[in-house]
Amino acid sequence: MSPFLLTRTLPEDTTGADLRADVRSGLTRTPKELPPKWFYDARGSELFEEITRLPEYYPTRAEREILIARAPEIAAATGARTLVELGSGSSEKTRHLIEALLPGLRSYVPVDVSESALSGAAGTLTAAHPELEVHALVADFTRGLALPGTPGPRLVAFLGGTIGNLLPAERELFLRSVRTLLAPGDALLLGTDLVKDEATLVAAYDDASGVTAAFNKNVLSVLRRELGADADPDDFDHVAVWDPEREWIEMRLRARHALTVKFPELDLAVPFEAGEELRTEVSAKFRRDGVRAELDAAGLELAHWWTDEAGRFALSLATAV
Repeated sequence: MSPFLLTRTLPEDTTGADLRADVRSGLTRTPKELPPKWFYDARGSELFEEITRLPEYYPTRAEREILIARAPEIAAATGARTLVELGSGSSEKTRHLIEALLPGLRSYVPVDVSESALSGAAGTLTAAHPELEVHALVADFTRGLALPGTPGPRLVAFLGGTIGNLLPAERELFLRSVRTLLAPGDALLLGTDLVKDEATLVAAYDDASGVTAAFNKNVLSVLRRELGADADPDDFDHVAVWDPEREWIEMRLRARHALTVKFPELDLAVPFEAGEELRTEVSAKFRRDGVRAELDAAGLELAHWWTDEAGRFALSLATAV
């Protein structure tokens, strides 16, 4: 079996320190907000996997459809010998890409904040592809990234539409940071969910069975466990709203009545008025011209654009200018 290496560039206490900072910053401002990364403890990850199988949640199926159909074209266009995946998680969808890139692919570099997710995915991949070298990085790719020495050309993949969780200024910084990782001949494969009718979009984030509501409220369980907060999920409603001007979905938690959430470890009390909302996620939707413009601004040239048959989701292949 090929070697599996794991490197931690994220300090052990980073997660706790970041959560405390985000709570102090986000819950003391108006309107209140928290970054969506705090959904993803073990329970949150399980709930998200359940969401991807819901009939209303099309992005995962649509992106998988593109990968299965277009992976050979992606492999031919890039000739990648190293695949770097940002926010790799279970690496499940990426396996279609890996199989298309073999036998020329020599190295796979999954990047994620979850060491357990990386270890699980790497073990499965090295068992299935013993010829593939896997060097996993426990890192936060939004803070800049130093990649291990691996053979080029490199293909950096950022899938799942996750870029939509970044605000426009954050997307600009992120794409510029990716550009610094790319040498001549390297490429970026970017997954983006596309603008479509409001009913379809809202249903994807507010399913009839209530799984997304449980996922959204899971952030309160994280606050209870990690910071001793007395936040009660029953005190909040899940809300998903389409913003037609910004062309993004917002997930929010709406207080059912006036209450105060106390954080003893932070010596902090956060009052909510009845009906007051806490924004927990932004999920931007894109158009082709907008994606091209954002890539251009970062020094990346859109070379290929693929969508699923229904035109719901897109994969873009961009090269360094």
